[in-house]
Amino acid sequence: MQRSLPALAKNTARKFLGHGQLIRTGNLNRNQTILPPCDVFINHRGIDTKRTVAGLLYHHLSLLGMRSFLDSKNMKPGDNLFDKIDTAIRSCKIGVAVFSPRYCESHFCLHELALLMESKKRVIPIFCNVKPSQLNVVDNGTCSGSELRRFRWALQEAKFTVGLTFDSCTGDWSEFLQTASDAVMENWIEVEGENPNNYDINNVDMHNIPFQHPKNKKGY
Repeated sequence: MQRSLPALAKNTARKFLGHGQLIRTGNLNRNQTILPPCDVFINHRGIDTKRTVAGLLYHHLSLLGMRSFLDSKNMKPGDNLFDKIDTAIRSCKIGVAVFSPRYCESHFCLHELALLMESKKRVIPIFCNVKPSQLNVVDNGTCSGSELRRFRWALQEAKFTVGLTFDSCTGDWSEFLQTASDAVMENWIEVEGENPNNYDINNVDMHNIPFQHPKNKKGY
């Protein structure tokens, strides 16, 4: 059985979200609009989850009208890695940290996680094929002492945050994507409720989205 957003949350989401959504601000003329910032930043280890959990979640959230950031989807040749990623993190509303067996081997993954935590973003951990106790920052001689402390602190913060677990071999992909999307939506609604913006919106039916298995989805 798939978990559904509560009716109130679903109705609230419809007030905020829409495909090609635009923000209106008081400093602009009546007919001027600007694109909203990134809604969701997906932090992940590409070699483990880009073509599965992270990629499918990005696709699913996009169908819901959410502006998600995934490096392989939002970056082009010539972009500066740190500038582009750091800007997306600072402008996002929600962070999704997809932990996987080789996550902690990546300096970029740990940097992104630390910046999410330092920026006090709402972060949803997803433990894919790995237990929280198996995640550790190892000193391999490539990081300074201050970086190691920063990374270990961020990882510990994530471990102490309620998240989702998923086994990609035995888990139900459809149920997982629905549950993860619901968690993102609920947290996004709470954040928006603390600092609401005026959106031009279209209604989005969050439960009328075709599911595509990672093995059958073109490009994954």
